[in-house]
Amino acid sequence: MLIGIDASRAAYPQRTGTENYSLFLIRALLAQDTENHYRLYFSFPPKPGLFPAAPNAEIRTIPFPRLWTHARLSWEMAKRPPDVLFVPAHVLPLVHPRHCVVSVHDLGYLHYPQAHTRWGRWYLHWSTGHNARTASHIIADSQATKRDLTRNAQVPPGRITVVYPGHDPSFAPVREPARLNAVRERFGIPGRYALYVGTLQPRKNLGRLMGACAMLAREGDQVHLVIAGKKGWLHRSLFEHTRLLGLEQRVHFTGYVPQQELPALISGAAVFVLPSLYEGFGLPVLEAMACGTPVVCSNVSSLPEVAGDAAVLVNPLDTAGLARAIHRVMTDKDLRRDLAQKGLERVKGFSWEKAARQVSTILLSAAAT
Repeated sequence: MLIGIDASRAAYPQRTGTENYSLFLIRALLAQDTENHYRLYFSFPPKPGLFPAAPNAEIRTIPFPRLWTHARLSWEMAKRPPDVLFVPAHVLPLVHPRHCVVSVHDLGYLHYPQAHTRWGRWYLHWSTGHNARTASHIIADSQATKRDLTRNAQVPPGRITVVYPGHDPSFAPVREPARLNAVRERFGIPGRYALYVGTLQPRKNLGRLMGACAMLAREGDQVHLVIAGKKGWLHRSLFEHTRLLGLEQRVHFTGYVPQQELPALISGAAVFVLPSLYEGFGLPVLEAMACGTPVVCSNVSSLPEVAGDAAVLVNPLDTAGLARAIHRVMTDKDLRRDLAQKGLERVKGFSWEKAARQVSTILLSAAAT
């Protein structure tokens, strides 16, 4: 069987959640399925070595200046369609094979439309509806996303399978003082720090996180806040907010941090904080747990599914409650030890190998219907 995969997002040089999802899931599929043939479609040549060489996989680079998915990939589907097309991190092309599977990561734009631009809301609404109407089967990252698809996109539950993502196996506790000090020096972090990793955008609720940091500062807590991630839409107000709160010396924006440097940055944090208003899954929570770092995260959407009892869950709209949770984790050694141990144990249940086995079954089933 010929399985086509839109691998374009996996080749991005600065990958975030959905791009890493695409990369590691495709790698796992190629590693374990040697019976079927894979054709990976790229909008630009992938970096050499991004995917392991496999006799049953081919790379098809089809560059195009605009509308790559709906123009160039559609043309490819019309001329040389695979038996089934899998789109792990974007939207199905307008022209597509009869059998196709797509991953839908979240419907956060429905819950917090103000956290998106008008164009972003329109495109997310259109692309989600297009995927829902067109796909033979839909993969959801969480039960929360599956509920949203059934309630808001009217997708029958039988057409949706929840497949939990895994985490990059390179994420593990870093204990070497030299590595920890090097990352601290590189980003100018002067003391103990709470850490956020992710794109800078309103849905991540960073304004309230900085407000919690300001509360702790007023009470004499010396915590620093490190915000690591590339700039997303509507991010500019965050820098002004830092100035208005008087946190210029307490909040450190690192910009995008390469994947290979994140384990040391996360391992060196006293607490990892993900206060998002909505997450389809929340890969950074898994990565923090894998590094043995205690986690504070929101008690909404998919995050309780991911964190279980291995994190302190808080109402993301309660700034004071967020401040209390951060302070508690940073000062209670027993709690920190307990969360770290539970996190390391819980993360064992999330692997890309397990996800790939489930996705492979879905692809073969979709092609056979």
